[in-house]
Amino acid sequence: MTTRHRSQYGATLSQQRAGGFSLIGLMCTMIVLWTVGLLALRAGPGVIEYWAVEKAVKAAAASSSTPDELRATFDKLAAAGFIDAIEGKDLKISGRGDNMQVRFAYEKRVPLYGPTSLVIDYAGSTAEAAHDAGKDAGKAPDVVAK
Repeated sequence: MTTRHRSQYGATLSQQRAGGFSLIGLMCTMIVLWTVGLLALRAGPGVIEYWAVEKAVKAAAASSSTPDELRATFDKLAAAGFIDAIEGKDLKISGRGDNMQVRFAYEKRVPLYGPTSLVIDYAGSTAEAAHDAGKDAGKAPDVVAK
């Protein structure tokens, strides 16, 4: 009877070991989660600023009829929205009136730890918004990390 009891106990121990995390597995998981969290915390404000830039460009393009007026309107909206990544002079504008298309691109460097930093290239255009109206509403920005 004792041998049967011991074999059942041995089977229970092996099942318990197979179902849990080892210390090294837990540490590796924590390192991965820490790295992902650090990237999200550091890059998050830049993505939010990109969305603000995109919204300000669309609003300025909708309410302006000349490139100079658009740049001035964007600068006002940028000042009100605490946007410092790009200025009105950095906008590339083609056309006039209702056919005005605005493109912008800028680079954001995010310090991570020590000498390590993340470089993100942001780009947008009102031509995409006019072309894809309704198709991809609420789509996340195209962000390329280097």
